[in-house]
Amino acid sequence: MSTLRATARLQLHAGYTLDDACAQVDYYADLGVSHLYLSPVTRARAGSTHGYDVIDHAVVNPELGGEPALLRLAAAGRARGLGLIADIVPNHMAAHPSNAWWRDVLAQGQASAWSRHFDIDWEPPAPTLQGKVLLPVLADPYGAALEHGVIRPCWDAGAAQPELDVGGQRYPLAASSAPRGADPRAWLREHDPADPDARQRLHALLERQHYRLAWWRTAPDLINWRRFFEISELVGVRVEDEAVFDDAHALVLRLYAQGILDGVRIDHIDGLVSPGAYLRRLSTRLGEAGASRPAPFRQDRPYLVVEKILAYDETLDPRWSTDGTTGYDFMDQAGALLHDPDAQAPLRAFWATLADDPREPGEQLRAARMRMLARHFPAERQALVRSLTRIAAQDLRTRDWTATAIDRALTAWLAAFPVYRTYAEDSGGSPADAHWRAAATRGAAAALAAREGNADATLLAQLNEWLGGACPAAAHEALRRFQQLTPPLAAKALEDTLFYRYGPLLSRNEVGASPDVFSLSADDFHDCCASRARAHPRAMLATATHDHKRGEDTRARLAALTEMPARWMRLAQDWIDALPPGLTRADRYMLIQTFVGAWPAEWDADRLARDPALTLTWLERIGQWQLKALREAKLHTSWTDPDPTYEAAAQACLDFLAQAPDGRELLAAIAGFAMELAPAGMVNSFTQTLLRNTLPGVPDLYQGADLWDLSLVDPDNRRPVDYTLRAALLAESARDPAMPLSAAAWRDGAVKQALIHRLLMARQRLPGPFMGGDFLRVQAEGSHARHVLAFLRRQDGQNALIVACRHCALQVADYARGDAAAARGFWNDTALRLPGGISGLSLHDALTGRRVRASAGGLLPLVEILRDGPAALCLSA
Repeated sequence: MSTLRATARLQLHAGYTLDDACAQVDYYADLGVSHLYLSPVTRARAGSTHGYDVIDHAVVNPELGGEPALLRLAAAGRARGLGLIADIVPNHMAAHPSNAWWRDVLAQGQASAWSRHFDIDWEPPAPTLQGKVLLPVLADPYGAALEHGVIRPCWDAGAAQPELDVGGQRYPLAASSAPRGADPRAWLREHDPADPDARQRLHALLERQHYRLAWWRTAPDLINWRRFFEISELVGVRVEDEAVFDDAHALVLRLYAQGILDGVRIDHIDGLVSPGAYLRRLSTRLGEAGASRPAPFRQDRPYLVVEKILAYDETLDPRWSTDGTTGYDFMDQAGALLHDPDAQAPLRAFWATLADDPREPGEQLRAARMRMLARHFPAERQALVRSLTRIAAQDLRTRDWTATAIDRALTAWLAAFPVYRTYAEDSGGSPADAHWRAAATRGAAAALAAREGNADATLLAQLNEWLGGACPAAAHEALRRFQQLTPPLAAKALEDTLFYRYGPLLSRNEVGASPDVFSLSADDFHDCCASRARAHPRAMLATATHDHKRGEDTRARLAALTEMPARWMRLAQDWIDALPPGLTRADRYMLIQTFVGAWPAEWDADRLARDPALTLTWLERIGQWQLKALREAKLHTSWTDPDPTYEAAAQACLDFLAQAPDGRELLAAIAGFAMELAPAGMVNSFTQTLLRNTLPGVPDLYQGADLWDLSLVDPDNRRPVDYTLRAALLAESARDPAMPLSAAAWRDGAVKQALIHRLLMARQRLPGPFMGGDFLRVQAEGSHARHVLAFLRRQDGQNALIVACRHCALQVADYARGDAAAARGFWNDTALRLPGGISGLSLHDALTGRRVRASAGGLLPLVEILRDGPAALCLSA
């Protein structure tokens, strides 16, 4: 079977099935990946475009071709040396009547065999929800929906039982709802919402169900089951229960035992009650299943990675049985590395002026968290308050702490909590947990102006103790609620709020990033990579994902602006003033950044004049991003309370650029600058691609990112991929031992694809240095030493020298214009000082096929090693 070297992430849905993936096996094998990394393959809601709304864990989705298609893909992959890794979703399922488990719970309530599979509170405070499930599915308040006939009974011919039609969706009724032997037509007349008396009988019928139909706006305040984040279409699953675990994992364990899958990616590990215990159980079960794998597919151990967002100074819990994360941490580190720290202060000052908000990003994040706690997660917050109040009442020393006091202190504490969650399970918390709780206590004390020894400070200390994981059983419920509340709070406040309302430079607003971390030094980046090599050498390395806010090359282009902040701010100011004033200046600045970052690399500034239809299609994509960004920011409009006037002003900006003569001229000016900046962005992308494919870890390629990835947030980043073009470019590149470095190859992205291909082929030919061994920083000497990034990986006499540039993309942009001779002069007096053991060796440049040799003293001139391009991988054996 194939050794794990590199993965390629594929997004499956009805429009791109398992058989469609099968058709691309040859392409990915030729490119050099070892495993296809599939989005969820279990049965999802009809028409799902992502697969995370699972309705049946035991079935391969028929819309993807079902299990036969998965077997065909596995067989085709094995024939070309490709294995399969699958994304699995243990945390939640679709709260939809097409989900048989959920439907049975709606029909039978707590008596359902599946009622304990879902995380439901059957005894919430609201009297109308005792023993019921809240269904916040109505577009209007319940009474209005009832009067308007949105809620209607139906009894199909031949059916044994009636059902409920709610806006076109069928819901089950309890078995006792209709008397045995009742005449369906008569029964329907008796419950016809068009008749006032019958409507009252219908209401009485609904009151006897195991669920309560409600207006969608009730969800934040009344929800009595755990959602995925704040999505009321996804219900939490109690996978901590062994029976639930077995039901949710039977398929994936069988496929692993059969050798169809080689590993799994765990979605949203932070949503689980006990991630550590879950991973131990899954590792054990996979190990047991592995004993049954056919001999050709035997593995020492399965590949097991987790989707986990780490704070800048947070590490993955060492108690977990996992190969590491899916790469958001690397994506952040590689992005920060490309940003010049000298630009941070002027860009943040510029933003503060535009937004008329001088607050530090940390304070703005706290405000976003406070909003989420008050308006988006009040039910979850109050449930935690009730649990803590019960704990307080059981101790004479704490019984006088009221729910109101606990809520006030807890809200401040949660708003200050610095990471996604703690992991207090088994025998209690870890030192890391204690560190983060202490940080939250300090932050909450500052927000409440709580002096040492006063009432608020005392209560905060008590919260810290209660939620530390070492308290008696009475605190277990509170601990569970706390640890399952902070992850959605963190994600929604930062990724889906602050990153849409705070924008000094949008390339740093990405999943896994922190608003407080603008850049990363070369030494710190090396330390991060060295730590990963020690702790999780098989962790994924990603720079693009299905969740990214902007494509990897969009971010790389915007990062080049940090090398010219003064000029950029002058231009941006002029363009902001030239746009229609209906949007705030801050929102106009975000729009301009998006134009500059996402302008297609192969277009020129006159595209609108030459091909208006194509440009309008592109502007429609920008408009979809803009609407989502404005609503996620929740400042002038939102998903829950859209402001048509402000959203019309946003669209007016795009219409102005597309239709008005002044607007078309402005768009051409912005596009001209984007094209001027594009080569520098490509140089940054070259560095980013080199690092992802050579540093400790397993490189992951997101679909379509083998050429320039100038996508925006989903669904834009899930658009169809042109594989015909990619296959043709790869075939042409493979015929030439040297990389295509012409201006045309840079423009169309062929140079990036060729880089990926040669790097992955190098890992395949000389695996030793990339599988382990030493990982060293190589120092440079000369006037431009600070612009060089070099690492040495070596094992058992095999060496891999990785060389790239940083913070000089504008100065060496001629590489990306096809004029390497003009660019390499930048390195004239700069050289690498190679460590002992490699000095004097003949090195083979894996990208160009050339031989290079360091002097006997260990100096390797950069003008030689970067003769043809802005990065190099040199190998020796």
